[in-house]
This record gives sequence, structure tokens and C-alpha cells, in this order.
Amino acid sequence: MDVPVWIWASTIAGILALLIFDFFAHVRTPHEPSLREAGGWSIFYVVIALLFGAGLWVVWGSDHGIEYFAGYVTEKSLSVDNLFVFVIIMGSFNVPKAYQQKVLLVGVVIALLLRTVFIALGAAAIENFSWVFYLFGLFLLYTAWSLATSSHDEDEEYEPNFLVRTAQKYLPATDEYNGNKLTARIDGKRVITPMLLVMIAIGATDVMFALDSIPAIYGLTKEPFIVFTANAFALLGLIQLYFLLGGLLDRLVYLSFGLAVILGFIGIKLIIHALHTNELPFINGGHHITALPEIPIWLSLSVILAVLVVTTVASLMRSARSD
Repeated sequence: MDVPVWIWASTIAGILALLIFDFFAHVRTPHEPSLREAGGWSIFYVVIALLFGAGLWVVWGSDHGIEYFAGYVTEKSLSVDNLFVFVIIMGSFNVPKAYQQKVLLVGVVIALLLRTVFIALGAAAIENFSWVFYLFGLFLLYTAWSLATSSHDEDEEYEPNFLVRTAQKYLPATDEYNGNKLTARIDGKRVITPMLLVMIAIGATDVMFALDSIPAIYGLTKEPFIVFTANAFALLGLIQLYFLLGGLLDRLVYLSFGLAVILGFIGIKLIIHALHTNELPFINGGHHITALPEIPIWLSLSVILAVLVVTTVASLMRSARSD
């Protein structure tokens, strides 16, 4: 897949423009979005992502087009699952609804920067070490097991990470919000507000999310351009999706299990690919193992969509019975 520099530059500029637009259109004036506002803008960002995928399909062919859509759907699903953690963090810091958009936008920007770094590192590792697919595959299998054996509960307590604990210990702070500002001046002394702490918490959490998402999408495509754009468009609109889903998040009781199945499937796909390109001397004497066929990308997309549909419908049916 040959992507000219000007297309890379134009794509990055377009994504940055959308982030800047998000700030001026939604975040600059603190408010809690209505259901109509959140729904409308969520649809807008999904349509933008689909149009981009359609253009990629036309220019670079159906195989790359399917890779993009498989990656986008997977990353979007992981983003929805990540919203559970955001809900817990927001609740722990008692972030006023009107200020939550700013926190989420900062989280999206941090996530995009982190994923860009991990994408570059992943591409370099794949280029030089074919055995890295073994690591990616095993890591996804471990993540799948962790998701399948854990549960989301909005009432669970947030445990501050190392960065948050360090900031709380060494920086003068106040428990009161100063609008959506990161600092306040009290008795002539500059102190940090809970707004800065919650942003640190969200940013640190983004690191773990990036560690999950990048191996997952590299299991669907080896093209850095597709990896980057699928991640970027999955993150765009996450702010609006947070408010749109709202109370529905606790109804998606089987989402983590469905994502566990998807990540486990991709992990197996990566290990099969690693066996096909095997160069490790302690595995079959360093020879390639082709007994198992490679999983085609169209099958990957079909499995991902099927699992998400089944888990979503099953979740809503169970929630309806519980009401």
C-alpha cells in the first residue's frame, strides 16, 4: 500500500481540524450535551469515518477497505468499553457534567498521541522482527482472558494510579473546582484543582488502552496508514458517544465478553500468521509452519460484526428482563 506523503499530511491535518472544531463547537463553552446534540454529532463522526473508508476502498482496493472497516469497528468497540472506566473516574472525582467534555477531549488527544507513538513502534518492530506477532498474539489472548473474567460496575471505586498519587502528594491542591480550569489561586497561593487530577488519571488510563488496541488492529492489517486512521476515526466522536450512551453503558452487560471473544480471535489469527513467518529456531527448527491456513480479512470482519451484534442484542434482552 503506497501512501504518498501529501495524503498522510492531508489526513493528519483533517483529523487535527476536527479536534479543533470539537473544541470550539462543544468544549469551549461548558455545558452538558442534550441527547439530540450528542446523537447528531455521533452520527456525524461515524458518517465521516465511513466516507473515509469508502474512499480508501476505491483508491487502494477492497482488501485494504475491509481491513480499515474491520479495524475501525474493533477500535470503536474497544473505545465504548473504555467509556466504562471513564464513567468510574469521572464519578470518583465528582466532575460536573458541564466540564466533562473538556476532560474527554484531553483524553482523546492524549490517546491519539500515544497510539501514534505505539503505531510507529509496532511498525518498526514488525518490519525487523517477525516473531513480534507471537508477542502480540499472546498479549491479546491474555487481554481477552482478563476481559472475560472481569466485570464493569459503575459503583466500584477508582484506585488512583502512580501519577495521580504523586500529584496529590507533592502538589498543593484544592478539592473545589474552579470552573474548568486546572489551577486556582487560594490565599495568594497557586494550587491545582481536581480537573488537573482527573486529566492525569484519564491520560494514564489511555496508556493501557493503547497497549490493547494497537496489537489488536495489527492483527487485522499491517498497513500503518490504516492502523492510524482506523484508530483516529474511532476516537473522534468519543465525547459525544459518552453522553449519548449515558445510562445505556450499564446495560451492555455482555460487551466485555464479546470484546474478549474478538481479541481472542485476533490473537489466534496473529499466532497463526507468526507460525507462517516463523524464524524462531526453537519452534520447528526455525522453519515456517503452514499447516493452519491464514484467516482471511473478510472472515475477520464477519466474525467481529457477528460477535458485536450477538452480544449487544443479548445484553439489551437481559437488561429488559431485569427491568
